[in-house]
Amino acid sequence: MPAKGGTAGPLAALAGVMVLLAGCEQGPNFFSPAAPEEKAYTTPDDPVPPSDSPGVKTKAAQRVAMGAKVKDDWWTMFHSMQLDGVMRQALADSPTIQQATATLAQGRELTSAALGAEYPQVDLGAQVGRQAVNVQISGVNRPAIPVNIYGVGPTVSYTLDVFGAIRRNVEAVSAQADVSDYQLAAAYLSLGGNITAQAITIAGLRAQIKTVNQILADDERNLNLVKTAQSGGTATMVDVTTAQTQLDNDRTLLPPLRQQLSVARDALVVYVGKTPADWSPPDFDLDGLTLPGVVPVSLPSELVRQRPDILAAEAQLHVSAAQLGVATANLYPKFTITGAFAQTATDINNLSGPFVGWNALGGMTAPIFHGGTLSAQQRAAKDALDASWAAYRGTVIQAFGQVADELQALAHDDEAVKSQLAAVASADQALRLARLSYQAGNSTLLQLLDPERQREQAVLGLVRAQTQRLLDTAQLVVALGSGWWNTPPSVPGPGPDPHALVPGSPTSMPTLPATQAPDDGPFWTKWFKS
Repeated sequence: MPAKGGTAGPLAALAGVMVLLAGCEQGPNFFSPAAPEEKAYTTPDDPVPPSDSPGVKTKAAQRVAMGAKVKDDWWTMFHSMQLDGVMRQALADSPTIQQATATLAQGRELTSAALGAEYPQVDLGAQVGRQAVNVQISGVNRPAIPVNIYGVGPTVSYTLDVFGAIRRNVEAVSAQADVSDYQLAAAYLSLGGNITAQAITIAGLRAQIKTVNQILADDERNLNLVKTAQSGGTATMVDVTTAQTQLDNDRTLLPPLRQQLSVARDALVVYVGKTPADWSPPDFDLDGLTLPGVVPVSLPSELVRQRPDILAAEAQLHVSAAQLGVATANLYPKFTITGAFAQTATDINNLSGPFVGWNALGGMTAPIFHGGTLSAQQRAAKDALDASWAAYRGTVIQAFGQVADELQALAHDDEAVKSQLAAVASADQALRLARLSYQAGNSTLLQLLDPERQREQAVLGLVRAQTQRLLDTAQLVVALGSGWWNTPPSVPGPGPDPHALVPGSPTSMPTLPATQAPDDGPFWTKWFKS
């Protein structure tokens, strides 16, 4: 009885100390940074498409709807069944998506693994050995008799997370899973943007090739016309040579366009997850792509909550904050409780006999001298947190810049298309008059070729401007983060919900009060608990 009481007393005292120390979790408590205070993406003087306001009439081909919801399948704005089919196939077969999905599943499993450290660890131990011990009976030493020793029993160990090292590690691993989660969303966003861009590029190049073929047909018609005139004595060999030179020069336009088309088609094949020998993309046409008349644009305050690269940077900030907590907790003592129970016998068949041994221990390990390693690790964690904060701010700034660029691009694209339409109309009129004059014998071939050249350049310029406007429309939606958050992709793989493990994770989106904005100094100083 005294022995039993002597064991329980120290353990009870140790448990009491640990209860008193409970809640001493070290490190910063993470909060999502406040959304930027900007109300617009551009200055009032910057050219942007007009807003889609009731009763407001505009001649612009596109308008923007500020604050409107972006569809998750945003590419359907172009009303192309071919694009829809390619997108479905790519989302199902893309190795990039499959890799990001597996990485997220790995992150969830690592979160489960880290969470296991919060619970007691139970193992089963077994041993076998042989020993000999000298004994003395009635003052006479007896020779040692070797015997076999067999033992089996469980061992239990439990680390009391007094200063939160385990909890902060779980938080860090969970936040890293959040990073993978948002990287998967970024992969969907990037894939959709790349496929749409390549489809538009293919359509634009095919339109340019078609235009060049029409130019070549006109050149051949001019050459035949000049040859007929030369046979009749109304044109010279110089005119024939000039017309032939024009045809030969225009033929040089085709090979570069065809090469660009091949590159765009092969790029689209790769995005779909195929090889050029296995699959051929459809022949996209500009006429088969509808220009969205109204483009939804998220409010600036919403951008940081929907762009996956910003959310991934925020989750990485969370990782760094939790790792600072781990490094800080490592400066404090660690408390463990261990226990073991063993059934022993000299005969393996008698393990169920009365020979039973057990022990229960409480331990503490406090760092005294580690050559400055632990302090340096804490300082490094602080530096990493500052770096993550700078990376987060840089990502936000870059995102706002991209949206501003694309908004201004749409305004410039509208101007460019209107200018090219006017140029084509003027060139058509000039060419019609020049041909009538040439056929009537009132002008030379050189006077005819110049209007033709101007019309060719105007038509090609119009095709390029229309293609660029479609591309900039898609790139604007991608810059806004598309609409993936409306219908997040489902990811297979078991594991707990990482957001349920850590209060204040990015999904819960707690907003930092403006008075605690981290712009006035190093980010970690706002939440670091001394």
